[in-house]
Amino acid sequence: MNDLTFVDDITYDDNTSVLPGSSIDKQWLVQNSGTCNWDSSYRLRWVAGSPLGAAEEQLLYPARAGTQAKLRIHFTAPAEAGFFESAWQAVDPNGNRFGELIFIKIVVSP
Repeated sequence: MNDLTFVDDITYDDNTSVLPGSSIDKQWLVQNSGTCNWDSSYRLRWVAGSPLGAAEEQLLYPARAGTQAKLRIHFTAPAEAGFFESAWQAVDPNGNRFGELIFIKIVVSP
């Protein structure tokens, strides 16, 4: 069984204010709460909101069942001011989504 549990935002808490066009190194701490190890065939896929300049599929950090992993995506803040959100979900080698969604939520302001 595959599962992912969100643990904490390592960088950029929800509603962090950023400058337009700035580079964002977003990191999350998650738990591989399933019984399957995540190898290089597991991915994170963009599912809602804006991809914020990131590739819509990212590697899911390899992690053994029951361990924690740090996930990292590099985003670019939009040029216009406003509230932006990007939601991502883990995907198994067969393309099936699993686990909790992880988010970045930013406020772009000059």
